[in-house]
Amino acid sequence: MKVLWYGGQIYTMAAEGETVEAVLVCDDRIEKTGTVAELMALCDKSIDLQGRTMYPGFVDSHLHMIQHGEKLMRSDLSKILSSEEMKQQLIVSTEGLQKDDWFIGEGWNENNFADRKIFHRNELDAISLSPMMLKRVCRHAILANSRALELAGITKDTKDPEGGLIVRDSDGEPTGYLLDAAQELVANVVPEVSVDYLTKALQTSVDDLLALGLTGGHTEDMGYYGHYSRPLQAFHHVLGGKTKFRAHLLRAHAAFEEMMEHAEYMEPFIDPGPMKLFADGSIGGRTALLSRPYTDDPSTSGVAIHSDDELKRLVSVARKHGEAVAIHVIGDFALEKALDAIEAHPTPEGKRDRLIHVMVLREDLLERLKRLDVALDLQPSFVTSDFPWVVERLGEDRLALSYAWKTLLDAGIICAGGSDAPIEDVDPRLGIFAAVARRNPDESHEGYLPEQKLSRFEAIRLYTFGCAEAICMEHRRGLIRDGFDADFTIFDRDLFEGPEEQLLEAEVAMTVVAGEVMYEKNGVEV
Repeated sequence: MKVLWYGGQIYTMAAEGETVEAVLVCDDRIEKTGTVAELMALCDKSIDLQGRTMYPGFVDSHLHMIQHGEKLMRSDLSKILSSEEMKQQLIVSTEGLQKDDWFIGEGWNENNFADRKIFHRNELDAISLSPMMLKRVCRHAILANSRALELAGITKDTKDPEGGLIVRDSDGEPTGYLLDAAQELVANVVPEVSVDYLTKALQTSVDDLLALGLTGGHTEDMGYYGHYSRPLQAFHHVLGGKTKFRAHLLRAHAAFEEMMEHAEYMEPFIDPGPMKLFADGSIGGRTALLSRPYTDDPSTSGVAIHSDDELKRLVSVARKHGEAVAIHVIGDFALEKALDAIEAHPTPEGKRDRLIHVMVLREDLLERLKRLDVALDLQPSFVTSDFPWVVERLGEDRLALSYAWKTLLDAGIICAGGSDAPIEDVDPRLGIFAAVARRNPDESHEGYLPEQKLSRFEAIRLYTFGCAEAICMEHRRGLIRDGFDADFTIFDRDLFEGPEEQLLEAEVAMTVVAGEVMYEKNGVEV
């Protein structure tokens, strides 16, 4: 069937301000763009946008789709603003738990507390004797109570695992605060959830993403739920029927080779992505790997998840299979190590490596990035979440090339926009606002590091064409152009008009994937 979309602003995103009058869609592709007069005679059905505004389908370049669904289903600690409020929330949430029932909380962030309190396991024990695991917002640290530590076999004599840290008190006893690889000691003893549970979490996630105008996401879920086949089954269950959404799967390094040999996908709605690696942790947990010590804790420069040799070996494994890598790098020293590995084992033709987050840079590293065909996954909302406390961590002298989205774009480096949900809110409007204003909506200052502000066109392009470039799909996605996939995000207003706050006030009217309306707001008539 040929469907004509017309009657509103239709931005191609190929060039700033470029619009077309109408779009003719044949099944799942854009057949032709042009005027209503020339295309109306070619269609079987027409849809009047009634003054609404259409963009290429918005995509989140880095998130964890199943975890996002879990966050919607579990106790969410991410909005809590004081340690006392967190304590009271935990008391209410754990009431009635049986002895062996696990309680898992999501998203606490001590930087939102005036006292910056990190709970001790003894304080958690006073709340509940059932096993408890509380995931920090960055997902690079957890808090565990004594029962959880006991089940994990963590004692005073337990050695720190490679790439992780068991925080201890003055007596050498574990406090319950576990960083990076150390958190897996507890995560590994949490009872395995069922494929039905994973399917429910993923369906909850996809429904929410579509309602927010997202037509796809580059997602990392293959390394968190036991054997990769379990989350992969959930994707097949959710996206194998009426629900259309484009999931690009990053493949955890531990599962990568087996997935290369045995995993089955369902392109173009479930497609295989690069090998996913971690080079370091997070700034909030002081595990991001810096070339100089943290300003507010000179005893540490962060954590390297892998040795230099191991990082290079893992990249070589991806190359053996003709694949790209996607490396989590937040600190400048982690970026240096990642670039060393990529330069030692160049990217295969037709592929593009990805560097995820890239929050702290140096001039020499920027020059090296310019010489490589890589894509950077940026999370604009990290600016509004991390400032102003991040200045304490990094110091003023490191800020010029930190969270430097404008500098990266001006250098001609491919950049894509995402949320890292559930770490940040997945709503793309929040990311676009953060990129443009570099402040929270309730703040009135000129923005954190205002010289790094993006134009609205640059910001929206992160979530459209930038995401297509990141997966080498710039020839068929990310623009409204003849022959491209018919993925559209339609708002009730023009995001390029009005004050910055209008970016947050805009409402999604419809989300279209492969030519089919997957979400429409109540009252929208098509």
